[in-house]
Amino acid sequence: MDLELKGKRALVTGGSRGIGLAIARELAREGARVALAARDQAALDQAVAALAAETGAEVIGISADTGDDASVKRLVETVVERLGGLDILVNSAAMPAGLAPPPKLAEVTNERFWDDVNIKVMGYLRCAREAAPHMVAQGWGRIINVSGLNARLAGSIIGSVRNVSVAALTKNLADELGPSGVNVTVVHPGVTRTERTAGLIASRAAAGGHSEEEVERRMAANTVIGRLVDAEEVAYVVAFLASPKSVSITGDAIACGGGSRGAIHY
Repeated sequence: MDLELKGKRALVTGGSRGIGLAIARELAREGARVALAARDQAALDQAVAALAAETGAEVIGISADTGDDASVKRLVETVVERLGGLDILVNSAAMPAGLAPPPKLAEVTNERFWDDVNIKVMGYLRCAREAAPHMVAQGWGRIINVSGLNARLAGSIIGSVRNVSVAALTKNLADELGPSGVNVTVVHPGVTRTERTAGLIASRAAAGGHSEEEVERRMAANTVIGRLVDAEEVAYVVAFLASPKSVSITGDAIACGGGSRGAIHY
C-alpha cells in the first residue's frame, strides 16, 4: 500500500530514541521529510545521521524543550523554515520511565507530578498550538499523540492521569480542527521493545533473582499475542495514521500494545 507520504513534512518530538525514533524512521522510509526534536543534541545528531544513511530521506534535528513555550515556538518556526511547511506532527516527547515501580500516593510530590504533566500533556498542547495554524492554512494535516495503555489501567497515578489527559486533549483538538482538514488521533502503546529494553530486563532480572527470559515472559504476560511489541510495530500504526489514507479516523484512540486481556474497550 502506498501511504502517500512522499514529500510530506513531519515533526517528531522525542525523536532521538525509543518509539519516537522508530516512528521517524518509518515516516522517512515512506518518503517523508522528517524533523526530529529532542533536548539532547548529541543523541539528535546520532539519530539524524543514522536515519539519513539508512533511508536516504531528508532528516534534520532540532534541539528543543517541549516543556517551554518559547522553545516550542522556535522549534515549529525552524521546521517550517527549513522544510517549507509542516504537514504531520507526532507528539512523542515524555519523561523517561524509570526502573523503579510507580510511586505510591505518599510518594507523588507536586514537583514530580507537574514535571511529568508539563512535558507529556502541556508539551503536546504547546506543539499542537504552534503547528495547527500551518495545517489549517493549507487545509490538511495530521497530529498523532503517543500516549499509553496506562490510560486504561490503574497502578500508576501519574501515568494514568497524564495518559487520560492526552486522550482528552486529542478528542478536543480533533473536534476543533477536523472541519479544516486536520485529523488528530492518539495511540496507546503498551510495554514496547526499544533500545532500552535489554538493559531494563537485565536490571530487573538481577534485582529479582530471575532469568532474563522469565522477566521478559512476565512483562509480556498480559498481551494476547504473547510477546512484547517492537517499537517498529507501533511505528507502522502511526505511519498509517499520518497518511491521507487515515481520513476516516479522527478523535479516537488506537491501542497498539499487543492486545490487553479481559477488558472490552469501545
